[in-house]
Amino acid sequence: MNKNILSALMLGLSGISSAAILAAPVHAEDKKAEQVHVRGSIVDFGGATLKVKTREGETVDVALADGWKVSSVANAKVTDIKPGDFVGIASLPKEGGGEGALEVLIFPPTLKGAGEGSYGWDLKPNSSMTNAIVADAVKGVDGRTVTVSYHGKEKKISIPDGTPVVTFAPATKEDLVPGAVVFIPAEKAATGTIAHQVLVGKNGVVPPM
Repeated sequence: MNKNILSALMLGLSGISSAAILAAPVHAEDKKAEQVHVRGSIVDFGGATLKVKTREGETVDVALADGWKVSSVANAKVTDIKPGDFVGIASLPKEGGGEGALEVLIFPPTLKGAGEGSYGWDLKPNSSMTNAIVADAVKGVDGRTVTVSYHGKEKKISIPDGTPVVTFAPATKEDLVPGAVVFIPAEKAATGTIAHQVLVGKNGVVPPM
C-alpha cells in the first residue's frame, strides 16, 4: 500500500469550529497534489494568505481555501489517556525495540476513527504517526506505555516523561498573529501551497505534531 499522507480530513468538532488531521494513506492515482506539512511561526496574515516562516528557515505563503477552518490545542496529561480513547501518536523507533512517543494528541469523541492507521510522518526522520484506539494504558518505570489497536493490529508505544500531550481547543482568526506557532496540513499545487485548515498555538501551548 502506498504510504503517502493525506492531511485534510475536514471533520466537525463539537464546540470547535474546525478539525484536522493527521494522516491517512491514498493511492497514487488519487493523489492530485503533493501533501505537505507546514510547521513554523506566522509572519503575516491578511486576506486569504498566511505567510509563515518554517522551521527550516524558509518563508512560504499559504493560500487559505474557501471555507478554511482554524483551531488550537490545549495541554492534557498522560493520565488523561484512557482505554477506549482515540489518539494520534507520533513516535520513533527505540534502541532495543519498540517505539517511543514524540507527542500525543487525544482526539475528542466526535473524531474517533479519523485517519485510523499507522503511517510515515515527517516530524523527525524515521518517525511515524499512529491514529488508533487505546486498548490498554499501563504505568511503567519510565512513564507510561500504551497499547493501541488499529485495523486489527496492535502496537505498544512508550510515552516518556515530558512528552507533549494535547487535545483540540477553540481558536479564531484573531489568534493568527505574528509569532504564533502553527501546524498546517496543506497541499502543494501548481498555483502554490493551499490549506483548508490551520492549527495555531494559543495560551502558551503550541501544536507538537
